[in-house]
Amino acid sequence: MPLIPEEPQIHESVPGPRATPAAGRTAPTPRPVPGPGPRPAPPRGAPASSARPGKPGPSRGPAPTPPAQRTAPKPSAAAGAGTAPAAASGAQLQLIPAPADGAVDAADEAVDLLLDSGRAPSEVLVLTTGDPHPWATHELSFGEASYWAQHDAADDVFYADAVAERAKGRPVVVVAVNGGSDETVAKALPAAMARAGALLIVCGDPQRINALIGASA
Repeated sequence: MPLIPEEPQIHESVPGPRATPAAGRTAPTPRPVPGPGPRPAPPRGAPASSARPGKPGPSRGPAPTPPAQRTAPKPSAAAGAGTAPAAASGAQLQLIPAPADGAVDAADEAVDLLLDSGRAPSEVLVLTTGDPHPWATHELSFGEASYWAQHDAADDVFYADAVAERAKGRPVVVVAVNGGSDETVAKALPAAMARAGALLIVCGDPQRINALIGASA
């Protein structure tokens, strides 16, 4: 079913104003708003979230500096921008419009808001249809065994290729349509829908996404 982007809305369970996007992001992306599921809102007057530490895991010697990670577990909540009716799996579909070269940044901002709104990191899976997420590239540099061990531990946000069959479902799946052939994306979107337990957020070009969802329906 095509996803129809809507103007971002402020839900009563959304925390206050968000921090400025990380340096290096060239343009702001639409901010997602909380999705389904009752989640506790933070108390009024609570201090803003501090910057999150680096990616977890033991030191393995010299390596490229990993991207910023999202760690501290919190109660569940959800986020998304444009919304569409629930999929057959029961997951709500939400779309964040973004160009292909900005889809990963949009996905990262969606994850930030998910965690700030209360989602536990272990509830979130991020998939990319084109180049791997920088975190995945960094962790894969230490070998697939170590990389997939973090997936199996399921104690943090995990980043994987959208066509990786080994990636298991989670309550929230975020897809960055950052490239890939039409055939790849057309297969990846239904697979992502099947993996999402409560919410599927798709970041990318709405026209392309709607066309490919229609073609794969």
